[in-house]
Amino acid sequence: MQEGGVNRGQSVEVALGHERLGYTGAPTMALVSNTIEKVLLAAPRGYCAGVDRAVQTVERALEIHGAPVYVRKEIVHNKHVVAGLCERGAIFVEEESEVPEGAVCVFSAHGVAPSVRAGAQARGLRTIDATCPLVTKVHREAVRFAEEGYTIVLVGHDGHEEVEGTMGEAPEQIVLVQSERDVDALQVADPERIAYITQTTLAVDETSSILERLRERFPDIVGPRTDDICYATTNRQAAVKQMAPSCDLILVIGSRNSSNSLRLVEVARDCGADAHLIDTADEVREEWLAGRRVVGITSGASAPENLVQELVDFFRARGVAEVSEFHVISEDVRFMLPKPVRDHTVGGSAGMAADGDAGAATAVVAPPT
Repeated sequence: MQEGGVNRGQSVEVALGHERLGYTGAPTMALVSNTIEKVLLAAPRGYCAGVDRAVQTVERALEIHGAPVYVRKEIVHNKHVVAGLCERGAIFVEEESEVPEGAVCVFSAHGVAPSVRAGAQARGLRTIDATCPLVTKVHREAVRFAEEGYTIVLVGHDGHEEVEGTMGEAPEQIVLVQSERDVDALQVADPERIAYITQTTLAVDETSSILERLRERFPDIVGPRTDDICYATTNRQAAVKQMAPSCDLILVIGSRNSSNSLRLVEVARDCGADAHLIDTADEVREEWLAGRRVVGITSGASAPENLVQELVDFFRARGVAEVSEFHVISEDVRFMLPKPVRDHTVGGSAGMAADGDAGAATAVVAPPT
């Protein structure tokens, strides 16, 4: 697909016998009849404050230190963002042990366990912590509950980097649950000394059901002072819930390893809409569009807006003239960059600051009740 999408004057070619659509600038005799009349764009969608902060952190580190800058894990779960940073000189590794001694290493937005920080320190790495401040909040809750002697139930998805980092704060005291069935099978040493925390990118309704079951089984369970599911996850799911009844199809832009993007697909389907996850407009399949009139578009919290605009261009190229925002919730959240890049001027002599700077939000607009 061309950079920036396709001009409205271009044709859409459907290769017969192939399951995917392609663009062509030349006339074609294989135009498919278009039934789509309207495209709705969920608002809010796309980048959250934590993702924006993490991506800017890597960009700023490259400006200050030059290439290469190493990043442990994907900075955010979007392959296009990662590819763009690679082109600028970022090198993504799985573990801090792969980073040359003394090099600059950025920790991803999903957070890391204390053992990772210790490993980085042992190698003399100059670390920059791009952990989302809302993930840092969960880590601090885990530490506090552990110090107070609680068994900690972490509601989350096994294998997710955020879960791995959080569990690393108190591995002997944290137990992972992923479903109500897990809650039913849960055994703890002291049912009167139990606390819960959650991954920040879960489906709101599903998590509520799991927490309700936890409270039924363990009436004395305690939790965080405020919800752990982040504002962006909650808001994007709320927008999909309200938009879904107006749509025949919902397309969610996001990568396959993006938890919050996967949850948006689930929420749309739970609301009765046909829904699919795509990385780009190139992945739209013709059979999804047959007979549809209204298509809704949203994007995960780590998906850049240009991918949404390319998908809009795709539908405009098919003759769809009506494209409108479906506004549900306003957001005005910003997080400060980590100190090592915030306080360092390009070419200056400021040293690397300590990790753990959680940043700050200028404002949070809560969804209407």
